[in-house]
Amino acid sequence: MKQSGHLPSPPAGVPDDELHRTANALHSAALRLLRRVREEDEGMDLDGPRASLLSVVVFGGPLPMTRLAEIEQVSVPAITKTVGRLEGEGLVSRERSARDRRLVLVSATEAGRARLEAGRAARVRGVAALLAGLSADDRGLVGRAAELVGELL
Repeated sequence: MKQSGHLPSPPAGVPDDELHRTANALHSAALRLLRRVREEDEGMDLDGPRASLLSVVVFGGPLPMTRLAEIEQVSVPAITKTVGRLEGEGLVSRERSARDRRLVLVSATEAGRARLEAGRAARVRGVAALLAGLSADDRGLVGRAAELVGELL
């Protein structure tokens, strides 16, 4: 999801070049990691936009179409088309909000949750296989770094 506002300035006492090197290394590693585990997505049989939308609905749903469009940074007609494809595959459902009948909420079906969880498990297995080549100390270090980055996000 796109963040609004400005990023904070580096903390006092941290040299900009050190911060830049670390940020650059993390950015590059993150991109390469995502490319590597994306290969595991073939088993989900979903393209990127459908996989992303299904993930949002599974972990954040039910959500209105307008909110899904904001999160995915696409137009409402584009999200409607993607939801329609997922609905046709039995992975999501649409229903009117009980509180506000004008709102259409999109929810994941059990089949959608199962498909996403299977895809996530395959990605995690891919990352685990990659990390298996590290020593226990290095795996602990990577784990702690992942926790720290997660806390920042």
